[in-house]
Amino acid sequence: MNYIFQGQNILAFIDKFSDDDICRKFIAEEKWKNGYECTHCKNTKFCLVDKHYARECTKCRYVESATAGTLFHKVKFGLRKAFVVVFEMSCTTKGLSSKQMAAHIGVRQTTAWLFMQKVKLAMESSGNYPLEGIVFVDEFVIGGKETGKQGRSYDTKKTKVVCAVEVSDTGKIKRGYAKVIDDYSANSIESIFSEHIGTTAQIKTDEWSAYKKLSKTYSIEQEKSMAGMNFKEIHTIIRNLKTWLRTIQTHIDKGHTQKYLDEFFYRLNRSIHKETIFR
Repeated sequence: MNYIFQGQNILAFIDKFSDDDICRKFIAEEKWKNGYECTHCKNTKFCLVDKHYARECTKCRYVESATAGTLFHKVKFGLRKAFVVVFEMSCTTKGLSSKQMAAHIGVRQTTAWLFMQKVKLAMESSGNYPLEGIVFVDEFVIGGKETGKQGRSYDTKKTKVVCAVEVSDTGKIKRGYAKVIDDYSANSIESIFSEHIGTTAQIKTDEWSAYKKLSKTYSIEQEKSMAGMNFKEIHTIIRNLKTWLRTIQTHIDKGHTQKYLDEFFYRLNRSIHKETIFR
């Protein structure tokens, strides 16, 4: 049986992963596709233990399950349900709240929320593919309205975020990243530059003073902000991100915000690779 699944068709997905045993076999094949190595003694020879596809080291006799050390380690509500969560979070454009997910797979909301947090952590960028070419950078806040808080207010209770978006020569959005920051200083904003922007990128920002300091190290072109009339590409992404957050959560604790940002940009950055996004 061919266990490779491609695409976004949920009926095909359900047919392909029809029970927990098929899901466990898929995990085992993915986990050891480049060969087996004992996590205790590094021996490369093993024997199969049981129908659950566990491997026993022929040297030290350590038994390792297919799910050990993976996203599905110690999942208590069934692998098939866990696979559905991963499918929904990676393939569904808008994403789902933990309450909706719980209803979809028949578990408690807290159970769904906890596993979804694990999936979000797995969606964190490796940092191996920095943005190149034309890159727009801007900051924004996440949270409700606050009276008298305009622009870059340092004492706001909202969560501050800096965002970078790579665009094509024709202005088409290609990829992006966002980072939670403590303030709007050059030291804080620099985090997204060092982690996610290539050294040869042509960066465009507004005239905020922090970017002027960073221009000593990076190629930055500053342009006066025109109340949202310019930098439309990055403003579109920020608007879509905020809309998505409002549809899935009434409130997001600052400590969890980065995981939601990673989830959003995981889907955005792989939007042209829908056939393989689940894998």
